[in-house]
Amino acid sequence: MTNPVSRRRMLAAGAAGAGAVVLAACGSSDKTKPSAAARTEPSTPAASPAAPAARAARGAAKPLAKVADIPVGSAVAAAGPNGESWILAQPAAGTVVAFSARCTHMGCTVAPAGKTLDCPCHGSSYAAGTGQVLQGPAARPLAKVDVHVVAGDVMPGTA
Repeated sequence: MTNPVSRRRMLAAGAAGAGAVVLAACGSSDKTKPSAAARTEPSTPAASPAAPAARAARGAAKPLAKVADIPVGSAVAAAGPNGESWILAQPAAGTVVAFSARCTHMGCTVAPAGKTLDCPCHGSSYAAGTGQVLQGPAARPLAKVDVHVVAGDVMPGTA
């Protein structure tokens, strides 16, 4: 029968191994390259004098599309601010609405097809201007997404 390893011995071995990994990460054989710590930005944005400007630039919303690029009575696909699939529609001239492009039946991505938004997976169809179900198997409308128009650009969120 073998001797069981004591808890104290296991902890000591783990700490020694972790220490070796940390020390190996700190060393560099090429002294001309800065260390990883020198190459990275501060971990807290407030530590940098340019932090407020950098935060403002990151937080600035980018246009999703131009109103002129969305046909009246139809829709176009767009990428939301976090990369999610959206549908932008212009049901009446100058009025833009948006929906998640995720089919409410099984989550496939619907595609604009004139006055409808069609799901290629199971055949559901939605009204482009309202997101309402025209043909199942989907039973619920597409989720509405907030957008607003600024100088001809469709922007995410509310004004």
